[in-house]
Amino acid sequence: MKNLLAAIPATLIPGDGIGPEVVGATLRVLDALGSPFAWDIQQAGVAGVNSSGDPLPTATLESIRRTRLALKGPLTTPIGEGFRSANVRLREEFQLYSNVRPVRTLVPGRYEDIDLVLVRENIGGFYVAHEYYVPIGNDPRAVAVATGVNSRDACTRIARFAFEYAVKNGRQKITVIHKANILKALTGIFLEAARDVAKEYAHRVQMNDMIVDACAMQLVLNPWQFDMLLCTNLFGDILSDLLSGLVGGLGMAPGANFGDGTAIFEAVHGSAPDIAGKGIANPISLLLAACLMLEHVGLGNSALQLRTAIGKTLNQDNVRTGDLHGNASTEQFADAIVRRLQTD
Repeated sequence: MKNLLAAIPATLIPGDGIGPEVVGATLRVLDALGSPFAWDIQQAGVAGVNSSGDPLPTATLESIRRTRLALKGPLTTPIGEGFRSANVRLREEFQLYSNVRPVRTLVPGRYEDIDLVLVRENIGGFYVAHEYYVPIGNDPRAVAVATGVNSRDACTRIARFAFEYAVKNGRQKITVIHKANILKALTGIFLEAARDVAKEYAHRVQMNDMIVDACAMQLVLNPWQFDMLLCTNLFGDILSDLLSGLVGGLGMAPGANFGDGTAIFEAVHGSAPDIAGKGIANPISLLLAACLMLEHVGLGNSALQLRTAIGKTLNQDNVRTGDLHGNASTEQFADAIVRRLQTD
């Protein structure tokens, strides 16, 4: 299949550990879709430290500022060397305030017919990391204090993003997740802002709310009662991993980060150094992230083709990697998807 349109400039970050392997598999599959992107390859994480002494090199930042679009493999933050997370820095640098984590059932498992979307506020809450110690007596770190920050403007912004996403994607209901019974100010303002925005969409999207601990239980007991979840930063981080567990784990869930004019798509799993270089990693998370990227740039038909090919490869051809109880290598799995794209 040959893409008749000009390739879209995009930054590609292979990442660390299994990152180059799953990125390589994804590129081969995208080539079979007509090579829709013109890649500017840059480094980050440990690869960035090795190449330029910084987990988020200036060249990488400049590339993303130019393309406003990136696909990213998993990154590792060096431990004990004074480096901040490259992922957090990317969110802050480009004000990627919205993290979108859709999960769908692709292979039979404990839960069938899961189709949920979590929208997480990405740069506020406790993740602003305003932390300090209070000394008492001879102990300089006797008390640890962390301050979370949510502004009404930021809460309104993420709520409006979620409701607009629901309208554009045919979603019927948003459940706002909070802990306003205890964190009355920090998550209360989040709930208040969501209720205010919900009034603008009253005849198009339903809204309810749920305390986070009750939501965690209900996601296990009856996940089908949910359609979309709208979460603060901390709760979204935790519940998005829970959601991925409903469909087979982090290897089955993509992530997308949106700001004003910039979007970064990613595999949500870690760099898995224990299996790096063995050729056995599951590339589905990044492949599905590529689907989200294709939709973002207006290539929805290509995204549908790719999702369909992934499903048929798993369930009709029964080609699966080891984490899905198969024996295919990363390369063999990518080959199987390419065959599907070329023949269907």
